[in-house]
Amino acid sequence: MRGNFSTITKMFSAGVLAAGLLTAPAKAADDTIKVGILHSLSGTMAISETTLKDVMLMLIEEQNAKGGLLGKKLEAVVVDPASNWPLFAEKARELISKDKVAAVFGCWTSVSRKSVLPVFSELDNILFYPVQYEGEESERNVFYTGAAPNQQAIPAVDYLMSEDGGSVKRWVLEGTDYV
Repeated sequence: MRGNFSTITKMFSAGVLAAGLLTAPAKAADDTIKVGILHSLSGTMAISETTLKDVMLMLIEEQNAKGGLLGKKLEAVVVDPASNWPLFAEKARELISKDKVAAVFGCWTSVSRKSVLPVFSELDNILFYPVQYEGEESERNVFYTGAAPNQQAIPAVDYLMSEDGGSVKRWVLEGTDYV
């Protein structure tokens, strides 16, 4: 488990470093790099998304304890889109325009991600999307860090069809549409 946490920490640091480098001239006078956290803290998705918010806060605290990033402390700006997908776009715009974050980590559902895509494109900011998704989408302002179906479903089906998996001949794949 520690290895997975270390990998997540490295991915987080690399992502914020990339975002910080891309926005460094605009933020050079500041002694902090603001990082947006766009996860539901209320509503139906809060049970899932609150844990992601907590992990991000822990990673930011850990990185700051190591001296920050580029000689600057990371500052989390947390907002609550309240499990309301149109509110995700509004909160994303607020994080980028008002709070001046270097990057945003957030969204859980595909519909929330799709609602913020135009905002990140228009305002030329970066979204780190941390969970599995349906694939078939590539946006220049989004880092998709979760697995796509070819990384989850295909290996599972291959295993089921193998001798070790019981040589299953028929199966139903249900619930892979996260939109």
